[in-house]
Amino acid sequence: MSETADSLDSQNLEYVERLLQAYRRDAAAVSPEWRSYFQQIGEPSGNGHVPLKPASRATSLFNPLPSSDGRHLEAAELQDRVRQLIRAYRVRGHLAARLDPLGLDRPEPSELALQNHRLTAADLDRPFSTATVGGPETQTLRDIVGRLQATYCRYIGVQFMHIDELEVRDWLAERMEGSENRLELSREEQLEILTRLTDAAIFEQFVRKKYVGAKSFSLEGAESLIPLLDLAIEKAARQGIDEIVMGMAHRGRLNVLANIIGKSPREIFWEFEDSHGETHLGAGDVKYHLGFSGDWPAAGGRTVHLSLCFNPSHLEFINPVALGRMRAKQDRAGDRGERGMALLIHGDAAFAGEGIIQETLNLSQLAAYETGGTMHVIVNNQIGFTTSPDEARSTKYASDVAKMLQIPIFHVNGEDPEAVAQVVDLSLDFREKFHRDVVIDMHCYRRWGHNEGDEPSFTQPLLYRAIELRPPVRNRYLEHLLKLNGVTREEADRIVEERFELLERDFKQVKQGGFVPQPQTLIGVWQGYLGGDEPQDDAPATAVDVKQLSELLGKLTETPADFHLHPKLQRSIDRRRQMAAGELPLDWSAAEALAFATLAVEGHPINLKGQDSARGTFSQRHAVLHDVINGRPYHLFHHLAANQASIEIVNSPLCEAGDMGFQYGYSLDYPEALVAWEAQYGDFVNAAQVIIDQFLVSAEDKWRRLSGLVLLLPHGFEGHGPEHSSARLERFLTLAAEHNIQIAVPSTPAQYFHLLRRQVLRRWRKPLVVFTPKSLLRHPEVVSSLEDLSQGTFRRVISSFGSDSASLRRVILCCGKIYSELAQALPPESISVGLVRIEQLYPFPNKELQEALDGVHDDVPVYWMQEEPENMGAWPYLSRTLGNRLFGRFPFSGIARAESASPATGSSAAHKREQQELLDRAFDMG
Repeated sequence: MSETADSLDSQNLEYVERLLQAYRRDAAAVSPEWRSYFQQIGEPSGNGHVPLKPASRATSLFNPLPSSDGRHLEAAELQDRVRQLIRAYRVRGHLAARLDPLGLDRPEPSELALQNHRLTAADLDRPFSTATVGGPETQTLRDIVGRLQATYCRYIGVQFMHIDELEVRDWLAERMEGSENRLELSREEQLEILTRLTDAAIFEQFVRKKYVGAKSFSLEGAESLIPLLDLAIEKAARQGIDEIVMGMAHRGRLNVLANIIGKSPREIFWEFEDSHGETHLGAGDVKYHLGFSGDWPAAGGRTVHLSLCFNPSHLEFINPVALGRMRAKQDRAGDRGERGMALLIHGDAAFAGEGIIQETLNLSQLAAYETGGTMHVIVNNQIGFTTSPDEARSTKYASDVAKMLQIPIFHVNGEDPEAVAQVVDLSLDFREKFHRDVVIDMHCYRRWGHNEGDEPSFTQPLLYRAIELRPPVRNRYLEHLLKLNGVTREEADRIVEERFELLERDFKQVKQGGFVPQPQTLIGVWQGYLGGDEPQDDAPATAVDVKQLSELLGKLTETPADFHLHPKLQRSIDRRRQMAAGELPLDWSAAEALAFATLAVEGHPINLKGQDSARGTFSQRHAVLHDVINGRPYHLFHHLAANQASIEIVNSPLCEAGDMGFQYGYSLDYPEALVAWEAQYGDFVNAAQVIIDQFLVSAEDKWRRLSGLVLLLPHGFEGHGPEHSSARLERFLTLAAEHNIQIAVPSTPAQYFHLLRRQVLRRWRKPLVVFTPKSLLRHPEVVSSLEDLSQGTFRRVISSFGSDSASLRRVILCCGKIYSELAQALPPESISVGLVRIEQLYPFPNKELQEALDGVHDDVPVYWMQEEPENMGAWPYLSRTLGNRLFGRFPFSGIARAESASPATGSSAAHKREQQELLDRAFDMG
């Protein structure tokens, strides 16, 4: 009796429950031993069996009735051992799968051995219930093991038992075990796979032959990627997908461009020729970083639009950008993954090594970032440049970081295209059903070095000896089809000839000068917008009628009658009501709220993400209120007008690169929206430097892609230490060239209001970096009136003097918080010192500054004053571009803290002393 109770504990209760459910449906569905057992405990079956005596569930499962001969006890114990064996295959079977195309198989883990589960060869022909395994309800142990081996240990290995939900695990197990993880392909489908393998192989061979030694980052060794993508796009089309945004690094990129995206080989060959570089200096990027878009004609007449994103050599940083693009497309269409999908292609070393992978995966199930599930494909070359896996990661698989999500990871041997077809089919069904990411880790190899000029055998001699002896996957698959009589040698040869002829024709046309690609123009959602240098006539009206401003600000004080506001917020709401009535001036937060609100009611969506942005780092925004009784959120900006555009102000996860990358991608496909990323503190922008350098400031020059992304970076020296002072103004000014970005430091709420509205309403579309204040958010002197918002526009230069300019003995240029301190320190009766605020640092407002200094006598010294050390802030840029004599009229020098390796002191007392010294120097005219 005690042995039976031990065998039916909480660990196998789930299994017995399933058997019991199967028995209740049909007694013949379970083995004779279990039928006898359930009959003895009085459970009714689904075939008319009448139990002899009733039994409670608690008694029937945990305290089974004794048997005179104990046979059912032995059967239950054996069945439990089989159950543990089945579980072992599901958990550990992937370790025995033949994943390596080079044949370096791994030993079968001991968990899969019969003896490890106290089973023997004598048990192989005994029948067991397999209600939880695909196939017949009752199978012999031999059949069970054979099915599990075929499912989990052939050319596909699966990790899915880390998924918490039983429903998801059961769905996957049923799909895989029922088919033994094999997809039955028609002759036409097999021929299509062979054709796509041929396309991949011939393209690489042709390029290598025609452009000897040129870098192309060949796909050879991983040619199965092309049929994988073909199968994925066709399957997605059948599921209703009509747009796919793709991201990938450079390995195999040219092949994907030519054979999947639809870029003409002529255009690729033209880029290889590089003759156009003699007349086009300083722009563009290498061919294997470029993006492209095309339309895929799917079977059945459906068209899928494909967009392969441009990508720098920073490999995986395109991932959040691609997701942002897809989310923007979905927001436009009111879609959440039914019509659009992201497909990301990774390298094995990068997937395991780069932190942006974790950041991207973490976004996948967050409401503000989800796209209905991304398909991830790892092209697992088993090497990173010259680095072997044992030097590159601390995990078993390159894909192990993806186990952070509740998703399956399919490992597949890339030399078995039909196994690849199965995982593609299953992956997309999983995505469609559960709206989650899915990972395919395609094990392959890199036939040549990191690039075509590299010699890989220097560092991996044994690996490359094995690769050298390995026939191409296309040849191996052809031999497989020939044995099946699925294709003839003549058919295969004809495919090769046709592909070579097409490539040769395009190549000759380029060589003979008969092809020049058409220049790119702004189309689609970007039609009508402008890049290049800032136009002089692009100054939209940003003012808004006072009545409308008052009404909208009033709307932002209203909450439902049953909403319980936090008591400490009541004062803020009351003050805002007074601002709406014109009884109090507007603070920074109110001006920002009005910029968002007016744009939204004019039809421009607002999408702001950042750490703690909903409340605001400095508790200044409160875009989302929370009921203090039940925690219910109330989004103030969602209730402005019936036909308003969306306003999403979202707290981001604690990451910078992934989140900024996502917002940058969103801005690429929503130019008419105000898309912004806010740093918790401006310094935190450091962690997103790759996005800034490789995308934000250079994409127009490299890839002819415009963006209107706004960065909101709190900046100002308040004695809070080096990590909470500087948003690194100097870095953005160093990166500024060719009118690629805008850099602004607005000093009043009205200036901020007009700046945000100008960003959206003008046709010139460039990223905008705004250095926002911290202490000035509630400064009593940093205020504006409703009238300031109802007239004028953003002013690039603001001077404190007018007709008194002739009496000035010194002019101080500055920006940001230091102006308020200078204005307070300036004696009221002083007319000898003039203050000028530079509100836009780039493009630098030379014309406006000259106009401001028009009446100042020549040779009056002009100083640039800043809080930052002399080697930081705006001074290095200004001294370089303006020289030591401003406009040839005024001696020009700087007032700043001494050069420093760190932005600011960590001592509040030292900060105050340094700040006072700056002010003393500003007014010292001795």
